[in-house]
Amino acid sequence: MAYLDNNTNTLCSFSVFVCFSERRRGQLAALSIAAVVIIVGVPLWWRTTETYRAWLPVSQINELAKLQLQLSTDVEVVFARGTVTPEQQKKVPLTQTQDDEHTVLVYLCLSCSFLEADLSLHTLSESPCGSLVVYVIPESSSLLPQDVEVYIGQRRTALLRIGAQMRVGRTIEQLLAHLEPRLKQVLQVMSFSHTDITAALSDRVRLSPDNRESKADSMRAFKSSPGYEITFSLLNPDPKSHRLHWDIEGAVQTYIQPLITKLAPVANFSIDSQTLYYAMLGVNPRFDGSRNAYTLNTDSLAHVINPVEARLGSNAASSNPVLNFLLYVPDVHRSPLYIQDYKKQEVPSNAFHSPRWGGIMVYNVNSFYGPDAVFPVDINIDMAKVMGVFLAQLRLLLGVQPSSSPPGFLVEPCGSTGLADWELDRLMWSRSVENIATAATTITSLAQLLDQIGNIVINDNIAQQVSSAVTSLQLAVAELEAGNLGFALQYSKEAILASERAFFDPSLLHLLYFPDDQKFAIYIPLFLPMCVPILLSLLKIVSEARQKRREKQAKKD
Repeated sequence: MAYLDNNTNTLCSFSVFVCFSERRRGQLAALSIAAVVIIVGVPLWWRTTETYRAWLPVSQINELAKLQLQLSTDVEVVFARGTVTPEQQKKVPLTQTQDDEHTVLVYLCLSCSFLEADLSLHTLSESPCGSLVVYVIPESSSLLPQDVEVYIGQRRTALLRIGAQMRVGRTIEQLLAHLEPRLKQVLQVMSFSHTDITAALSDRVRLSPDNRESKADSMRAFKSSPGYEITFSLLNPDPKSHRLHWDIEGAVQTYIQPLITKLAPVANFSIDSQTLYYAMLGVNPRFDGSRNAYTLNTDSLAHVINPVEARLGSNAASSNPVLNFLLYVPDVHRSPLYIQDYKKQEVPSNAFHSPRWGGIMVYNVNSFYGPDAVFPVDINIDMAKVMGVFLAQLRLLLGVQPSSSPPGFLVEPCGSTGLADWELDRLMWSRSVENIATAATTITSLAQLLDQIGNIVINDNIAQQVSSAVTSLQLAVAELEAGNLGFALQYSKEAILASERAFFDPSLLHLLYFPDDQKFAIYIPLFLPMCVPILLSLLKIVSEARQKRREKQAKKD
């Protein structure tokens, strides 16, 4: 009996020991798994699923929202011999180079015209872009006509006439103070003006009623772009009536290419041409019996572009704006065709242009249709006449605005290049300001977007583009303040390119990434079955630990 009892006690003790060991191993396993999940699993999951966001110069971007531009230009005033007295000349600091310029100017006054003087002065001392040189000549000089006080040439030079009564008995400070109003007028014509800057910022500032005209001018021109495509199209609606010949290649080389070459610092240009047969304007002109001609009034012009544009085609591989120039030759049954303005008067050029699109010219050939004409009639188009109209439209569409000169000013036409040097400077000032404003707006908008949507990935390439844009903006602003127009324009172009590459990066599409609530909705069904047993084991361990603590406390009591 005792033997059985001893065996029974031994078996019970062994069973209790085995149960205790298994329970202990279960607790250790649960604690180990929980520790691995908490220490290793959760950080690893969080790290592998977090959104990568590279560092951005946020403080510098915030400063762009309060950006203030300060534009400056260098103006050199050169006094010719006879414009200042010896006493005044002693107080004017002149360099040796300026002394040489004075000598040349005296020679020009004796033997040259103002056109030759403009060219000679430009050859003598080429002014950098953005700067001006004003030569002050005496009233007795025969260089300028009597009724002209200021002459502005094709370069960055101007001639200013001063009367003898203005320099006698005056100090050099008084003389310069007297010249200051005229110099400001010269700057308004040849350099940047408030109107130009307001037009460049027309999309970002609220204009006063006095600046409505500048708003209209800015809406006519294309926005700043690294490149433009120019397309010349010949529209022949009736090939059976006439066979048209146009030397577009030679005309582009003669009239357009000099302008494009001069605009190289502003943008890149590509030119192509095409001939479209059976292409109609899309509107029916009205027949005017009093003139025995067909007419298109101003209200009808708005309906001309859409039907024609469908036939033009476009280069899908390029994102550059396209400037369209159409030469329309009406058929024999609707010729001649004239464009009328709001006053029902014929437009001298017989052409019109559409803002930020291009221009259309109607070329009448009814004089070739004689009683003995054999159809189709061979017609050679006068490209000088056509390109004169298209060149004027191209200047307007690119933002080269005609400047109104004050009384007493004589402004030389732009010449064969299609653009004066100082007109190029005005365009570069406007483009620089517009590029800086556009790039700053793009970068600040991008920063606000990334701040509002925290789950958008910011890779290193985007961060590099943003930093490059910010750096280029800062350099452009500094160069503008220093008057270095060429460098300012180059940095502004780099800024706008970098900002657009960052803003339109495909990786910024936030729909490609899940917000946090969607992450939890996806991961909970995966992790919950695994986490529930671990949590229950931990709760059981905690419960048993509390039970043992209470039992020990009861034994002590």
